[in-house]
Amino acid sequence: MVLTNKQKEELNKAILDYLQTEGLSKTAEALQQETECEELDPKKSGLLEKKWTSVVRLQKKVNDLETKIKQLQDEVLPGSGKSGSRPKTGDNLPRAPETFTLTGHRDNITAVKFHPIFNLLVSGSQDATIKIWDFETGEFERTLKGHTNVVQSMDFDHTGKLMVSASADLTIRLWDFQTYECLKTLHGHDHNVSSVMFLPSGDQIASASRDKTIKIWETSTGYCQKTLVGHDDWVRTMSVTDDGSYLATGSHDKTIRLWDASKGECVQVMREHTHYIECIDFSPSTLTVLETPDGKTYKRKASGGSFFAICKTGPKAAALQPPY
Repeated sequence: MVLTNKQKEELNKAILDYLQTEGLSKTAEALQQETECEELDPKKSGLLEKKWTSVVRLQKKVNDLETKIKQLQDEVLPGSGKSGSRPKTGDNLPRAPETFTLTGHRDNITAVKFHPIFNLLVSGSQDATIKIWDFETGEFERTLKGHTNVVQSMDFDHTGKLMVSASADLTIRLWDFQTYECLKTLHGHDHNVSSVMFLPSGDQIASASRDKTIKIWETSTGYCQKTLVGHDDWVRTMSVTDDGSYLATGSHDKTIRLWDASKGECVQVMREHTHYIECIDFSPSTLTVLETPDGKTYKRKASGGSFFAICKTGPKAAALQPPY
């Protein structure tokens, strides 16, 4: 690439400015005599360093993008490199190198949750704190303190303005996620509160506890509206349908219970598992095909409010059917 006369003049001025700044006066004088260039405008001082650092930053971005392109190509063309082939189990999992490693908690991390709107995520820990991170930059934002024991679960309402957290200190805390203040502390459970979530409307909060109960709270007042009783052991996990009509819970008593959320009544009990139930979820209303970890595929029509849920303990999966 050949520089124009104007570009050559600007480059000579920038080099002259750099030499003068570094105290290389003899070299600067020689350059000025040979090129007959004038001194750089003081307003543009440091131009050479700025250009150099810009080039370095751009080169780093180019290298990062090339690495990402290679990763994406590997995901699209796994193994044999043939497009259109069905990926094997695990092919769609994230691969090294990780984008960021977020460090700051002083003990084990027990839960993470993405914000529904902003590029933020929150993490709960055995150090009794909740930390907020920007997942696009990997930067730490702030720490929320208030709980006095392990933070077990967090959730956001659909607006992202409120966050709720549950802890082994037997309390549930409601946070204003705009001011980061704790608005309310909900008391009522007699043991470790293991799971908490907003119901879809945002007007109610559901919590599950080691005291064998599930409680439904009014968001605006913090008042406990219902206590669902039926499990014989620690209630570890919960999930709610998209319309908020049904709540499913999994327990150490090896059962899944399906509840009518408005009435607080248990409408089904599933008893197929032989160990603790630690994870349960409803499929979204648009999902029609679901593959379980053991390779079985289930198909459901996403109409008439039908739903399908799985709960996994080890390699096993169980299906919930609506009570109609």
